[in-house]
Amino acid sequence: MSRITGKNTGPEVRLRSFLHGRGLRFSLHAKDLPGKPDIVLRRWSAAIFVDGCFWHRHKDCRYATTPSSNVDFWIPKFEATVARDARQRAELTDMGWRVAVFWACATEGDALEEWGGNLIDWIKSGSEYFETDLIRRKDPN
Repeated sequence: MSRITGKNTGPEVRLRSFLHGRGLRFSLHAKDLPGKPDIVLRRWSAAIFVDGCFWHRHKDCRYATTPSSNVDFWIPKFEATVARDARQRAELTDMGWRVAVFWACATEGDALEEWGGNLIDWIKSGSEYFETDLIRRKDPN
């Protein structure tokens, strides 16, 4: 767990590169905003969180597994993370920010092109909330 970083993760860098390549300019990890959103587009009052599926519990995602050992530790840890995420996003919304959640699995392969385009449409539309769909569901087997 010591190698887990909170900034500049692979999915975050891929999404930033995608957005920058399409002409969007943004700031990173704004310390003045609740939750320090990964990407901040002040021009559009948009805050984007690039959330890891495992840590932030992406519903029905194959990456949101629960370790089989020490379950009494992991379940409360995950619940606290999800509750903190909800609280920070509510604070941002109350401050007039629009919030997007971009799941890490949506940055893989062709999914980034589709969901990144949807995100750009959301940024420019002025809509309230955006979240990538469940791109990588659990394998049925």
